[in-house]
Amino acid sequence: REPTIIRQGANRIVVQVPGLKDPTALKNLLGQTAKLEFKMVDTTASPTDVAQGIAPPGDQLVPFQDPAHSGAPAIAVKRLGGIKGDQLANATQSFDSRNNQPVVSITFNQQGGAKFAALTTANVGKPFAIVLDNKVLSAPTIQEPILGGNAQISGNFTVDSANQLAISLRSGALPVDLKVVEERTVGPDLGADSIHKGVLAMLIGTVAVAAFILVTYGRFGVYADIALLVNVVMILGVMAIINTTLTLPGIAGFVLTIGAAVDANVLINERIREERHRGRRVVQAVEMGYKEASRAIYDANITNIIAAVLMLVFGSGPIRGFAIVLIIGVVTSVFTAVTMTRMWVAGWLRKARPAELHI
Repeated sequence: REPTIIRQGANRIVVQVPGLKDPTALKNLLGQTAKLEFKMVDTTASPTDVAQGIAPPGDQLVPFQDPAHSGAPAIAVKRLGGIKGDQLANATQSFDSRNNQPVVSITFNQQGGAKFAALTTANVGKPFAIVLDNKVLSAPTIQEPILGGNAQISGNFTVDSANQLAISLRSGALPVDLKVVEERTVGPDLGADSIHKGVLAMLIGTVAVAAFILVTYGRFGVYADIALLVNVVMILGVMAIINTTLTLPGIAGFVLTIGAAVDANVLINERIREERHRGRRVVQAVEMGYKEASRAIYDANITNIIAAVLMLVFGSGPIRGFAIVLIIGVVTSVFTAVTMTRMWVAGWLRKARPAELHI
């Protein structure tokens, strides 16, 4: 995704997410406060009072998220002495090693880790409640002190819900409630003209480059054009696998990688020409051409990847989309332009054993 977040006025923001099929999931994610707390359970509280909604002094009643699963509608927890989730350093979706159920693994910062260690050390054998948005997810018993600053949140999670909770915990809760003023789903027809023009420009550029290579380098141009076609398929395949939406900046990155792939073939073929002019034999000229040109190709593309990674890390929205396509394209371009064409040329040389190269 390439989300764009724009400030509008003094108290509004506009969030645009291209390719999103479920706006409700986005609203739930943005609106979730993700207020996480760890509170000690008051084991002295009367079950009858709790069932009647009466909290002992110094306690509060917190309902279970899934009363049917827990066997009780609510539980009494102590108001003081708990730990808040704002002291988390990280949260990720993972799986419980005991039952392979989706869970959320959390890591406290230094201050939170020290508090969590002190809390679990002082209360071994006692239950404590994991409270999310004022609902108890679970109330496990502390078996031993937890000193590493790591913990695990278990509940009736699916992989998607655990992942969404991890994202919310990492991002932090919004300081205010979010109210959706307007929701609009724009179909692809509105931007179809821009996308159509972008795709048309990409196709024209690709065909023109392929024709130039074919006319200039003959058989070697054929290999380069086949590699170019394979490169296009690989880029689109990787984008489909990682579920990347192709937007206009992505198309720009796509066209740029096509040029980079052809540039690599030009360097290789010109180097082979140069080696033949120096009097080297056919096989030696091809071998030296790939060997010497590959160094420059690798160096140039490494610098491209470094720049793209920086854009991916520090950029946002369309810039990240451009960087993702560029990184994918650079890697596939080097593979197809160097490795694949070299394999095809070597096979042709072994089979035909030409005395001269028409390049």
